[in-house]
Amino acid sequence: MATLHQLRCFLASYEHGSFTAAAVELGIAQPSLSEQIRLLERSLGVPLFHRAGRGVVPTESGSALRPHAERTLEAAEAGRRAVASVRSLETGTIRFGIFGTARLYLGSTLVADVLARYPGVRVELVGQNSAEVREELRRGRVEAAMIALPVADDGMSVRPVAREELVFVSSHPERLDSPVTARQLADAQLVLPETTWRTEDSTRVALSALVQRSGRVLHTRIEVEDVETALELVGRGVADSVLPQGVVSELAPRLAPRAGWVSLRPRLYDTLAIVHRRDAVLSPATRLIVELAVARIREVTEPVGR
Repeated sequence: MATLHQLRCFLASYEHGSFTAAAVELGIAQPSLSEQIRLLERSLGVPLFHRAGRGVVPTESGSALRPHAERTLEAAEAGRRAVASVRSLETGTIRFGIFGTARLYLGSTLVADVLARYPGVRVELVGQNSAEVREELRRGRVEAAMIALPVADDGMSVRPVAREELVFVSSHPERLDSPVTARQLADAQLVLPETTWRTEDSTRVALSALVQRSGRVLHTRIEVEDVETALELVGRGVADSVLPQGVVSELAPRLAPRAGWVSLRPRLYDTLAIVHRRDAVLSPATRLIVELAVARIREVTEPVGR
């Protein structure tokens, strides 16, 4: 029976037309390679090469064997990769991109879900804002991510999985009597997070477009980086904000207990999506964390794209 090593020696010899060159490619001694070819020929009962001076020429049997040898080695390599993937899933590192707001819902629970299945893995949740995570994807530093739409890069595969309403948040009850219009937003004293990514943040883009359609311009009174600080300032009554409704429900009881919220008119939503490079074949580890992330986010937001 032919061994994988014998088939590698055969294919290298076939490609180079020389036992010497094949031995150099495989990093073995030429007599050892010749012996492997001889053993393969003996097991098959046919010569595979004609010896021609310093080189070799495949026989008809050798030419017939070549495609089968290639498929056998390809199958063996695929098996090796599959085993390595399983081993990586059990003991390797899972690196997943996730923007700040989604991390508030998913962070600890997502890690706990992964470790419950594979206690030996190491988990990295990467990113603060969707724009930053998109750059990590583009550079190949993460295989997949959950981010807010839109995604401008045509090289990405995008699967919307959930959406979340953006709501007006205030500690002043009289400002929450009815849905807040674009003109009211333009006049509001707002604190908004994501100041570093203000030109790219999906919430900012949506709010600015809404206000501009009314003939006004969106202004902020206070700029901060994180939603926690924004909510604390709302709780102190020094500004109002527009934030994802799930964030308000999760954090306001602790950070801004006097605050309430109301919808915008028209209603606005952040759409959350799983994104990866279009040509990427996701590893089992990444497929696992995507599956768990989608299940978790759909528990706390409105599912889409089922």
